[in-house]
Amino acid sequence: MDPVVIIFLSCLGIGAVVGLLAGMLGIGGGLIIVPMLSYLLINVLGMSTQYVMQVAVATSLSTIIFTGLSSALTHHKLGNFHKPTVAYTSIGIGFGAIAGAFTASAIPGETLTSVFAVLVMLIALQMVFGKKRASANHATPVILGTIGSATGAVSAFMGIGGGALLVPALVWFKVNIRQAIGCAAFCGLVIAIFGTVSFVISGWSNPSLPSGSVGYVYLPASAGIVATSMLTANIGAKLGQKVNVRVLKLMLAVLLIVVSVKMLVGIE
Repeated sequence: MDPVVIIFLSCLGIGAVVGLLAGMLGIGGGLIIVPMLSYLLINVLGMSTQYVMQVAVATSLSTIIFTGLSSALTHHKLGNFHKPTVAYTSIGIGFGAIAGAFTASAIPGETLTSVFAVLVMLIALQMVFGKKRASANHATPVILGTIGSATGAVSAFMGIGGGALLVPALVWFKVNIRQAIGCAAFCGLVIAIFGTVSFVISGWSNPSLPSGSVGYVYLPASAGIVATSMLTANIGAKLGQKVNVRVLKLMLAVLLIVVSVKMLVGIE
């Protein structure tokens, strides 16, 4: 079977899993998409490790444009948007996402893999041990912009929507939890758009990328993931009301730690 077809079909499965988990746990799919797609690109398509992480991260961001738009519209309808919080955070997010994407494009693929793995492990530990506490300070425009910039940079660097980072940070500064989630939903879309465009520009003239790429975005994988994740996200949201989400988060955190260790050892 043609390697491109294998990757597309595999990404249909990845998208289905990512959509379910996103719906149940409210997390972005990049933490799962990036390592799995990296494995496929190396072992099925035969890509070298030099650019595989950049392609995986950029492709993950491109899928979040569609899932992020759906999520943002839903939270807007639910009244979870606090306009000043969204506005100031989004400005920082945009600048941070551009910086993160161009940074990821510029560093060696092996280094990007190691940094990604360490960050995944830290996020997994935060999922297990993190608690929703509040600081003594309220979120000012400067604080919101700073939080946005940091979240945007790390998220675009990793190919994730940023909710796992942004929501705890906003709650810490006494932003209402529902407003924090709504803000994260919209900001995930901003991260995806700015990050994807930056990866397209930075990889546009790279002759080493596989056929079917637009810059660093690999379209066959992106199409497969979007096709199923958009469908299963709604199913996951309904399942999330019936299952023990805490147990699922612990299981996912363990999986992410295993994946990150594997990436540090070598994903071949």
